[in-house]
Amino acid sequence: MIRVVLVDDQPLVRTGIRALLERADDVEVVGEAADGREGVTLVRRVRPDVVLMDLQMPVLDGIAATRQIVDDATSAPVPPDSPTGADGAAPGPRVVVLTTFDDDANLFAALRAGASGFLLKDASPDELRGAVRTAAAGDALLSPAVTARVVAQAVDAGRRDDALAAAVADRLTDREREVLAHVGRGLTNDEIGAALFMSPATARTHVGRILAKLGVRDRAGLVVVAYETGLVRPGTPPR
Repeated sequence: MIRVVLVDDQPLVRTGIRALLERADDVEVVGEAADGREGVTLVRRVRPDVVLMDLQMPVLDGIAATRQIVDDATSAPVPPDSPTGADGAAPGPRVVVLTTFDDDANLFAALRAGASGFLLKDASPDELRGAVRTAAAGDALLSPAVTARVVAQAVDAGRRDDALAAAVADRLTDREREVLAHVGRGLTNDEIGAALFMSPATARTHVGRILAKLGVRDRAGLVVVAYETGLVRPGTPPR
C-alpha cells in the first residue's frame, strides 16, 4: 500500500485528489494539510511514501516545505536494511509538486529543493495515480520536454555551478559522465542502454553509482546536476 499525504490550501482540491487516489487499491491517503508548515509536521508524524505538494500556499510555501521534508529525510539515520528506490535512490518520502502554474522558475526551485517531479493539477485520474506509483518506486516524475524547458532557465541565467562541475569531473568516470548527460536529457535506462550499447541493468547500475558518488537524492536531482554543471545544454545533445 502506497501511503500519501496531500498538502494544498484548497479543501476542494484536496477532496477531489483524495477521491481519485482512493479509487486505486494500492493507494491510501493518510493525511491532509492546508499549508506547508502543517504539511511538514504531518509528514514527520505519519511518514508517508509520497507527498503531493502545492506550490502556492500561506504560512510556508511548497518549495520551502519540500526542502524541509527532504532535509529531514537526508539527516535521519538510515537503518541498514532500509530499501532504496529505483537506481539506488535514497529512501524517504518522495515529493511530487502539484501546480496549475506554468511557472518555470518555481518548478526549477522545487526540483532544486528535492522534489522528485511535478504534475499539473488538471492531469487525468490515471496520470495522477500513475504519478504516485512512479514516485513511490523511487523514479523521477519528469517529462523530458518540460524538464528541459524548466531547468534551462537556470542555464540561460548563467547559473553554472563551477564547484559542482569540478566534483562531477573529479568523481565520475568518463562513462558515468556520459550516462549522467543522458539522464539530464530525460532518457530512461532502456534508452540510455540503447544509446550507449549497454544493457538497461548496466545503465541502472551506473545511475546508482552516480547518485552515491555525488550524494544526490534521486534521478530528478541528477537532471538538475547535468544542467547546472553544463554537461547538458538546452537544445544540444549531451557531450
